Amino acid sequence: MIHALGTSIDQPDRNDNRNYDYSAFPIEERPEYTRIIPYIQPQTSILDLGCGNGSLLQKLIREKNVAGVGMEISETGVQICRQKGLHVMQGFIDEPLPFPDNTFDYAICNVTIQMVRYPEILLSEMKRVARFQIVSFPNFAFYKNRTEMLLKGRMPKKMLFGYSWYNTGHIHQLSITDFRELVQTIGGLRIVYLDVDETHNRIKNRLIRLFPNLFCVVPIFILEKNNHEDH
Repeated sequence: MIHALGTSIDQPDRNDNRNYDYSAFPIEERPEYTRIIPYIQPQTSILDLGCGNGSLLQKLIREKNVAGVGMEISETGVQICRQKGLHVMQGFIDEPLPFPDNTFDYAICNVTIQMVRYPEILLSEMKRVARFQIVSFPNFAFYKNRTEMLLKGRMPKKMLFGYSWYNTGHIHQLSITDFRELVQTIGGLRIVYLDVDETHNRIKNRLIRLFPNLFCVVPIFILEKNNHEDH
C-alpha cells in the first residue's frame, strides 16, 4: 500500500497506517495474491502500482516469468523491493505515470485505490499504460459495515482493519457499486470479470455471487481497455 497523504511522520505509530514502514515485514502473503496470480498470463509485462514491499511482484516474476515494474511511495518499501532485485521506482501512483501509452499488458493496484487522493486519475492512467487492469479494494458496503453504521452511528471498523477514522490512510471508502460507476465515468473500459472472495460454505458463496455489494469483503475487478478506444 502507499502513503496517500504525501506527508512524513517523524515517529511512525503502529496504530497509524497513513505512513507505511515496511522494514518490520519485508515479506508478506496477502490473501488477494492467490486470487490475482491466476489471471496473469505467463511471460507478459506487469506494472504493480502501490507495490509495497514487492511481495506480489516477486511472486509474479517467479511463478509467471513476467517482466515486472513497481511503483511505491514508501521509502522503506522501495528499499526492500530493490534489495530483492526488483525494478521499483518511488512516486505517487495517482499522478501521470512516467510510461508511454500501452507499455504493459497488466496494471495492478491491490487494495490501494482507497488510499490515494485521486482514484479517477489512477484508473485513467492504468487504462492508458496497460491493456488489462486489475483492481481490488475493501468493499465498504459489506453488510457488517452497514450494520455497524446503522446500529452504532459510527464509522465502521471492519473495513478499516482495526484502525479508526482519524488514523487510517483509507481516505476514499468505496463500494462495488461505486467502483462500477467510476469505470463508467472513466470510459473506454469494460469489466471482464468480478472475482469475489468465496468461502468453503456453499450457501455463503451463493449469496456472495448473487449480492456481491452486500456480502463480498474484497472484490477483485479484471478490466480490459476497449480496443475501439484510442486510450
